[in-house]
Amino acid sequence: MRFQYRISVLNENTLEESWHVRLSRFSVFLYASFFILLTFFILASIIIFTPLKYYLPGYGSPDDRMDIISKSIQVDSLLNQMEMQSAYLDVLKGIISGDIEHDSAQVNDTIPLKERAEILMEKSKAEKEFVERYEAEEKYNLASLTPNGVERVFVFFKPTKGVISSSFDVQDKLYGISVVTAPHEAVVSVLAGTVVYTSFSFTYGWVIHIQHEDNYLSIYKHNAQLLKKPGDLVKAGEVIAFTGDETDVKTGNHFYFELWKQGKPVNPEEVIIF
Repeated sequence: MRFQYRISVLNENTLEESWHVRLSRFSVFLYASFFILLTFFILASIIIFTPLKYYLPGYGSPDDRMDIISKSIQVDSLLNQMEMQSAYLDVLKGIISGDIEHDSAQVNDTIPLKERAEILMEKSKAEKEFVERYEAEEKYNLASLTPNGVERVFVFFKPTKGVISSSFDVQDKLYGISVVTAPHEAVVSVLAGTVVYTSFSFTYGWVIHIQHEDNYLSIYKHNAQLLKKPGDLVKAGEVIAFTGDETDVKTGNHFYFELWKQGKPVNPEEVIIF
């Protein structure tokens, strides 16, 4: 391994030695190993620190992956919208051609109905006497005073990330809040519950209702895509839908959320930290 060899370069005409080197098998092995390692590190650096790595299998840009997901969601939304438009046009064609009869409408005057309801709600003389007698008998009855149980405390999740653009106002018939979100933001369930209703409308886009414990009902509107269907059980904080973006005419990036309890609207900002 250490035996020296002399490698010479001679001039063919004069036989004069122009260049020579002394090598052994061990030194040739070291030089070759060093050359292979140097070549490996140079190629690895070129692949890692240059865009050349994107041409190799297994590498991909995160932005490209997000763009593909976004485009697939848009394509799915467009297909759903085309199906709705096709069904709408079929109904219009049927009405114009006379194959479908229009719905009949019955006009009801609300004033007589309101007066009749007020008359029915008035207490009779016998009812008034019974109430007065019952209140007098039960006034000092301690057994009728049932202590209130410990009220359950619910921890609500924020339905989505964004900025509130309109607040809860019963006077203006705003029973929820509007939130401006980022494009395709995730929508999560505020509490654990069961999906009881899903639909699509040209006004609110995709809508989903979830029934929770203690008669809480949460409503999520202006969604671009739903991930759950009626009957599905969801956990608190589980993703159930995605919002739209500025290019989506029906949904946009304005998400709308309502919270109801026992048939009455609840201000979401009083129970959820936004």
